[in-house]
Amino acid sequence: MKDYDVKKIRNIAFAGHNGSGKTSLAEALLYKAGASDRLGKTADGTTVCDYDPEEIRRKISISTSLAAFEYNDYKVNILDTPGLFDFAAEMIEGIRAADTVMITVSAKSGVKVGAKKAYDEALKQNKSKIIVVTKIDDKDANFFNVLTELKTVFGPTVCPVVVPVISGGQIVSYVNLIEMKAYKYDSKGNAVETDMPTAEISEKFEYRIDGLIAAISEAVAETSDELMEKFFEGEEFTQKELIDGIHDGMNRGIITPVVCTSATELTGIDMLLKEIELLLPSPEEANTASTKDGKNVGCDAGAPLSAYIFKTVADPFVGKMSFIRVRSGKLKANSEVFNASSGSTEKIGKLYTLCGKKQTEVPEACAGDIVVAAKIGASTGNTLCDAANPVEFAAMEFPNPCYSMAVKAKAQGDEAKISAGMQRLTEEDPTLTYIQDDDTKEQILSGLGEQHLEVAAAKLKGKFGVDINLSVPKIAYKETIRKKVKVQGRHKKQSGGHGQFGDVWIEFEPCVSDTLVFEEKIFGGAVPKNYFPAVQKGLEESVRKGVLAGCPVVGLKAILVDGSYHPVDSSEMAFKTAASIAYKEGLRQADPVMLEPIGELKVTAPDENTGDIMGELNKRRGRVLGMEPASNGITVIQAEVPIREMHDFAMYLRQTTRGMGSFTLGFLRYEQLPANLLAEVISSVKSDE
Repeated sequence: MKDYDVKKIRNIAFAGHNGSGKTSLAEALLYKAGASDRLGKTADGTTVCDYDPEEIRRKISISTSLAAFEYNDYKVNILDTPGLFDFAAEMIEGIRAADTVMITVSAKSGVKVGAKKAYDEALKQNKSKIIVVTKIDDKDANFFNVLTELKTVFGPTVCPVVVPVISGGQIVSYVNLIEMKAYKYDSKGNAVETDMPTAEISEKFEYRIDGLIAAISEAVAETSDELMEKFFEGEEFTQKELIDGIHDGMNRGIITPVVCTSATELTGIDMLLKEIELLLPSPEEANTASTKDGKNVGCDAGAPLSAYIFKTVADPFVGKMSFIRVRSGKLKANSEVFNASSGSTEKIGKLYTLCGKKQTEVPEACAGDIVVAAKIGASTGNTLCDAANPVEFAAMEFPNPCYSMAVKAKAQGDEAKISAGMQRLTEEDPTLTYIQDDDTKEQILSGLGEQHLEVAAAKLKGKFGVDINLSVPKIAYKETIRKKVKVQGRHKKQSGGHGQFGDVWIEFEPCVSDTLVFEEKIFGGAVPKNYFPAVQKGLEESVRKGVLAGCPVVGLKAILVDGSYHPVDSSEMAFKTAASIAYKEGLRQADPVMLEPIGELKVTAPDENTGDIMGELNKRRGRVLGMEPASNGITVIQAEVPIREMHDFAMYLRQTTRGMGSFTLGFLRYEQLPANLLAEVISSVKSDE
């Protein structure tokens, strides 16, 4: 590809609900622009953007893919993001690299949660927005109902630009409200201009056309005082004024154009390409990027280099692939740049532009463009820049992992391979974590949902050749005592020659400590001082297992108060054994209890779901501490809840709130396990051993 002026670049993130037609729309645009020689289908696994084996097998998008193409001397970078909530990080990364978010809404199913989340993320990242109503050819499609819903959900910024003419339930033509022209499409998706609709063609359509023209004129009038004055004087806007007004309004976030298409029939795709060229802001016009110290960096080809790594892909053949959005200056192949995030120098080798999995090598990337570099050390979120002009961009905000499973290798000896593979996958996906639980010694994989972890396991097998089992993680129960006791531990053994003798009296009592507290109060040398460390060591080894279920013991204080010894048969080993005997007997007498971990929970959910959620938390033995409004229609519920009850809470919350809810759960403290659960827990802990 040739060098492009920053004004001739368009960066678009496709976002929306799962199944709303993002990948099919990208496929249609690529085909219509000549970047692809066939129109692939998601169901057949033949699309340009869904090329990963897991995406083909599941028939869904799993990761953000880059598809660049040329059209009318413009370079368009499409970032096709997944719609499933489990892969929210991919959508956030795609929107970060884009200047405009193209939100897909099905004409059949209307505005779903995924569209709302995409819109909210675009607002949060200060990106311009355009809405594409897809699947307009479906027999159950209803464009005008969807348009009304869009205005209700997203407000007065919604502005129709391309609308269908419907007669007898069939689409007769498409009207471009900027050009005020109507088009018919043949079976190959080629447009032919036709007559504008009349009331005879579509019932009440003249009224609708008048209303739609008024809506677009009113939206454009809001963009400047001159246009507002012209609007009030009743003058019609010229085509150029409409284009410039919508273009400016999009860039300022006060206009969200709406167009309609059918990706399978290729209808409206040519008009969408035209709107991409005319209405969408270039990187130069789009909002500046913020640095960590609050400064703004514009898109200037003549400025020193600054670029942001927004995505990383672990490829077992190519190595690590870093997706880079160049903010200013030029990024050149075979050069050295400064990594402001790590403070190190990065050697850039070859640079590529992608169209799905097809790689095209390029010598450089100018400001505003998106490229991929292979085998560099930088990670997602790092800033690459000119060493003489260091700058570091603000980090992306990702949702916290909320669903965890324990990982175990199917084949013995694969643990090292799993660890290496997981390191690559967590580099690729910031919402995945892989850690060892210090209490249970299990390897824990955490993500945003069940499907998220299943895909991670499938990638681990497909890319790194390691098969794993996922299971519900163990709960880190502990044991303690509730009363003070004094017991004797006596170890005496005679087996020819020297015998073994150790005798101790130890007081055990509850205390506030996560580790054993040991003291000695021996008078008159009943136990020689040189045996004190052996007694302490015997107790420290013993507290690793309690007497109820073999869980670690906490909150225990042991005081050595008396004992006796033999001048010949006593030894450190004998006193160590005597201490462990005293420990077992003492804990049985000291009213031992099981402790379970309690978590601090914060749930963010729509107001209408708060009652159901609080009821559910009560069922899970939780204690709701309070509620407070977070934003319009959203409430934060604070609670304390046993961690053993929360494994599937992520699934419950997603189902109840239709994907709008989120939560964080962190360890708070240990509390006594209710007596009615004791037998069940002891049984489960012993069966896991």
